Amino acid sequence: MDNENPAQPIRELVLNVFATNGRLVDSGNKLVRDIGLTTAWWQVLGALGYAPAPLPVAHIARNMGLTRQAVQRVVELLAERGFVTFAANPHHQRARLVVLTAQGRKALTAAEAAAAAVDRIALERIGAERVAIASAVLAELREVLAQVLDLPPDASLPETD
Repeated sequence: MDNENPAQPIRELVLNVFATNGRLVDSGNKLVRDIGLTTAWWQVLGALGYAPAPLPVAHIARNMGLTRQAVQRVVELLAERGFVTFAANPHHQRARLVVLTAQGRKALTAAEAAAAAVDRIALERIGAERVAIASAVLAELREVLAQVLDLPPDASLPETD
């Protein structure tokens, strides 16, 4: 590693994000195993639960940084179990909207309850101000990457074209 590289702080941040992502996936699987979820399922339920409106699979995938195909597989499994359903998308004939069902909302609530103690400990240890700063930095890094690499922006609303 080149410690003289002025971009080294960004490299370290990216490596920490990669490592943290792996830890989050493992932790999530452990936390929600007993309620019949996986981290991937929890992620999709959360993406839908916090979105201002139902989303098509492509938007969920874009927001999560995953492929549309990977999210489609998860959504199909969630639909089989009654956690989500589909609705017509008035803006796009083929890209149906994924809608969280009451059962899906209940599962999301249970997942959040399972994580509550860990969330509380992390917040106490790190502090609300530092968590807010970290969140803002990561959001800005996402924006920079999207701009520099001409990536699509995050998608929080149904397709309009």
